[in-house]
Amino acid sequence: MDGIVTDVAVGVKRGSDELLSSSLYNSPNSNMSGMVVTANGNDSKKLRVEDRMDCPPSRVLHIRKLPNEVTETEVIALGLPFGKVTNILMLKGKNQAFLELGTEEAAITMVNYYTAVTPHVRNVPVFIQYSNHKELKTDNALNQRAQAVLQAVTAVQAASTPTSGTTASESALTPAPSPVLRIIIDNMFYPVTLDVLQQIFSKFGTVMKIITFTKNNQFQALLQFNDPVNAQQAKLALDGQNIYNACCTLRIDFSKLVNLNVKYNNDKSRDYTRPELPAGDGQPSMDPSVAAAFNKDSSLLGTPSGMVSPYSGGGGFPSSLGFAQGGGLAFPGALSPLSAAAAAAAAAGRVALSGVSGTSSVLLVSNLNEEMVTPQSLFTLFGVYGDAQRVKILYNKKDSALIQMADANQAQLAMSHLNGQKMYGKIIRVTLSKHQTVQLPREGLDDQGLTKDFTNSPLHRFKKPGSKNFQNIFPPSATLHLSNIPQDITEEDLRVLFSNSGGTVKAFKFFQDHKMALLQMATVEEAIQALIDLHNYNMGDNHHLRVSFSKSTI
Repeated sequence: MDGIVTDVAVGVKRGSDELLSSSLYNSPNSNMSGMVVTANGNDSKKLRVEDRMDCPPSRVLHIRKLPNEVTETEVIALGLPFGKVTNILMLKGKNQAFLELGTEEAAITMVNYYTAVTPHVRNVPVFIQYSNHKELKTDNALNQRAQAVLQAVTAVQAASTPTSGTTASESALTPAPSPVLRIIIDNMFYPVTLDVLQQIFSKFGTVMKIITFTKNNQFQALLQFNDPVNAQQAKLALDGQNIYNACCTLRIDFSKLVNLNVKYNNDKSRDYTRPELPAGDGQPSMDPSVAAAFNKDSSLLGTPSGMVSPYSGGGGFPSSLGFAQGGGLAFPGALSPLSAAAAAAAAAGRVALSGVSGTSSVLLVSNLNEEMVTPQSLFTLFGVYGDAQRVKILYNKKDSALIQMADANQAQLAMSHLNGQKMYGKIIRVTLSKHQTVQLPREGLDDQGLTKDFTNSPLHRFKKPGSKNFQNIFPPSATLHLSNIPQDITEEDLRVLFSNSGGTVKAFKFFQDHKMALLQMATVEEAIQALIDLHNYNMGDNHHLRVSFSKSTI
């Protein structure tokens, strides 16, 4: 294709609003900044190149600053999530390309998205803008390679499109029926909070309201944008993506609701347009200054590094937007599962809402049942989410306690999961403490057993590097996972044991080897109680029962 002369000796005149063959652009003699093209040898016209950002919308997009080794497939991949790609013109000598989409609406959606999120190809940021041209006219004989790739991609795209109803690209471009999205999190290995959702979805427009809840044992959310178009763009870009590598998959569709009614601003629901709303029972209140900051800026943390990672290199094109390697939107610290989980729990709100710097590993737990609570019970419950080092029930306020976790990540994780849960009949509140450590009583001083040092406890779940416990951190649920069960223990033995903890066993299921089982209590509160009572229970022959929360149902 290189070295072809610029004079077109064909008796066809093309207007200045049409793109000529790629041979023009790829020739060594062509000058992109002011190209004069001669047709029939007597009609000179100057072809303007897209070097300004104020072009009106067009289904032809101009892509600049592409890396030298870029392939047609990688350029086509930029447009695929937004609809059908109908033509492509590669200008490799200029590190540029033109991409034509099936409709102008698809092009507008693509430009709007890439205005908010800088596109990358092979780790290089590229620039996308509307072309002056309304249609891409290429000489197929001179653009054969690009056309062949486009046809192959289109065939793959068509094969993966449902045959009934509208095509994927058409359905993506139909008018959004509602500004409210319904979001389901599949494969939820790490916690996903309201604040994490706000941070991710605010890339596509102003998030006005969010309500989170659990239904059918799945974490779900309703999220309202200020404009249905923003909801449409977010659904198009994020549906099927993972928040973390290989887990926490977003399933998104439009809600039948067109407006959300939010009564409380807390960890479960928030109306960003009404910072004055109360927190509701059992939830931390939102500081007015922080509420104002939320109203002013949709993300207190800004854009986390790695939130949207570059496209991976290579010839293959992603079936959806190429976020982090492995399909994730990986947050800072995602290399460590516990750090990733804590980052998810902390993102954009937890630390800021509590008014603490976020480096503390000490938690303040309040509204405890002072008649029932002990350092051991708090150690066992909080130990599900990290290694509790020291526990101190306050001498003059026995409905409150300080718990020192191994690090700040674990403190965040425990706080996100246990704040608002019921323990011994009371909804507990968990916040970060201003203290950096929990002081042990002076030697010889009797503090009535209110303080206990668990630093060297054999029951820590997260001391061993690479432990499976890191992958099995789930919110409190009615279903418990039991392990280390002796071979001679029957289902009836376990049902009786867990019924004696004060609850009702609703369902039970042994795994094949009978060393593990799932056991479902009537309520989450009963499951919490059973875990506190029976984790590390001696089943005989030095078999200590291991109890944790499960994401499964029976």
